Amino acid sequence: MTDDSLEVLQVNSDSSLYSEDLAPIPLSKRSWNTWNYAALWISMSLCIPTYMLASSLIEGGMNWWQAILTIFLGNTIVLIPMLLNGHAGAKYGIPFPVLARASFGVKGANVPAVLRAIVACGWFGIQTWIGGFALYLMLKLWIPSLETLPRIFPDSFGLETGPAITFFAFWALNMFVVYLGVDSIKKLLVFKAFFLPIAALALLCWAILEGKGLGPILNQPSKFHASGDFWTFFFPALTGMVGFWATLSLNIPDFTRYAKSQSAQMRGQAIGLPSSMTLFSFIGVVVTSATVIIYGHTIWDPLVLAGKFSSKLLVSIAMIAVTISTLATNIAANIISPANDFANLAPSKINFRKGGYITGLIGILIFPWKLIADANGYIFTWLIAYSSLLGPIGGIMIADYFFIRKQQLDIKDMYKVRGRYTFSKGVNNYAILALILGILPNVPGFLTTTKIISENSVWPWLSGIYHYAWFVGFLVSGLTYLLFMRNAKVGTAEATETKEDIQLASNQL
Repeated sequence: MTDDSLEVLQVNSDSSLYSEDLAPIPLSKRSWNTWNYAALWISMSLCIPTYMLASSLIEGGMNWWQAILTIFLGNTIVLIPMLLNGHAGAKYGIPFPVLARASFGVKGANVPAVLRAIVACGWFGIQTWIGGFALYLMLKLWIPSLETLPRIFPDSFGLETGPAITFFAFWALNMFVVYLGVDSIKKLLVFKAFFLPIAALALLCWAILEGKGLGPILNQPSKFHASGDFWTFFFPALTGMVGFWATLSLNIPDFTRYAKSQSAQMRGQAIGLPSSMTLFSFIGVVVTSATVIIYGHTIWDPLVLAGKFSSKLLVSIAMIAVTISTLATNIAANIISPANDFANLAPSKINFRKGGYITGLIGILIFPWKLIADANGYIFTWLIAYSSLLGPIGGIMIADYFFIRKQQLDIKDMYKVRGRYTFSKGVNNYAILALILGILPNVPGFLTTTKIISENSVWPWLSGIYHYAWFVGFLVSGLTYLLFMRNAKVGTAEATETKEDIQLASNQL
C-alpha cells in the first residue's frame, strides 16, 4: 500500500476504528527478511519461561528425551497456525486486531483482542515476577534483612514482603520503558541476544562438570513406571507446549506485517521457532536433571538454582543479567501486542503508551507469583487454561481467512463501521457462537483442575477433554464457524483486492 493510499484510507475511515498504530504498513516500509524473523524467535525463545517449560516436564516425571520430544512436537504443531495467521499480516500489512475484524466484525473483534490481551497481561506479570525475584535473590545476599521483613500482605496473597518490593520495583522499571517508547528497548535486545546464549552455555557446562558428565545426567530414568501413566501426563503436557506460544500464533500478524515477502516470514519462522525452543529447552532439561545428582532433588526454577551458588559476585552478575534480559523480553513479547489490542477498543483514545499501562496494571492483578509457584500449576493451570481460550479464536480466524474469504480482504471496509465486515451492528454473531462452543467442552476440566468443583461431580471423560484443550477448541470452533458461515452465506462476497501487491488498494479508495 502506498503512502498516498494510506492518506486516503485515513480520510475515509471511521475514527473509532482507525489510528496510526492500527493502519496497514505500506510496502515501502516493510523491511523484515528471513533472518529478522529467525532472530525474533531466537530472541523470544531464549528466556527463563522456556527453561522452566522444559524443567517442568522433568519435574513432572519425564526423562530427557521424552521432554525434548514433547517440546519439539508442540512447537512444530503451533508453527502451523503461526504461519497461517501470519499470511494475512504479510499480505495486507495489518495487525491482529484488524485481521480479527474480518471474522468477528469491526466491533466484535474486540472480543478476541481482549481475550488475547489478558493472556499477554498474564505473561507480562510472570516475566515481571521473574525479573523482580532475580533482583530479590541478588539483594538479599548483600542485605540479609530483606529476607526477614515483616509480612504486610495477607496469607492468601502468598506474597512475602521482600520479593514484593523487588517485584513492584521491576514493574515500575517496565512502565518507565513503556513511557520512553519501544525504541528504548533496542539496546537491551542486543545485550540479551549476545549475553543470554553465553550464560545458558555456561550453566550447561557447570551442570555437566558438577554432574560428572552428560552420561549420568541423561541416564536419569523416567518416573513413569507404566505406559498409561506416561500418556496421562504426555497429552496435557503437549497441549501446554502448544499453548506456550498460542498467544503469538494469533497476533503474529503484528510482526509479519513488516515482512518483505511471504516467503521471508514463513522461512524465518520455520527456521527460528522449533529449533531455538528445542535447543534452549535441552539446556533446561540437562541442568534440571543434573540438580537431582548434585543436590538430591529436582530444582526446576533456574533462579532458585542460581541462588544456591556460593559466590555473591557470581549470583549478582547472573541475576542482573536475568533482570535485563527479562526486561527486554517483556517489552518485546508482552507489551507491544496487548497495547495494540487495547488500542483497538478505542483507537482515538488509547495509544501504545496507555495500552502498555493497562497491560501493566492487569499483570499485577493476575497474581503471577501464584501461576508459577509449582510445575503442575505452570502447565495445567496456566498454559492449558489459556490455550482453551486462544485455540478457538485461531480456528475461527484461519477458517474465515482461508476457506470463507479465500485470502481476499477488503482493506478499506476493515476501517469502516458500515461496510463488508459490519455484520449485525458490528458483530458477527456466528463467530461469537462458534467461540463459545469451542470453549464450553473445556470448562468442566478447568473447574476440576483448579478445584473449583470436585472431580467426582463430573464424568471423567468430560473433564479429560481439558487435556486436549487447544486442539478441541481449535477444531470445534473452526468447523462450527465454517458450517454457520457457509449455510448463512454471510460476508462471503469476494473482496476487490485480488493481488498480493496491495499497492493496487489505492484504486479502490
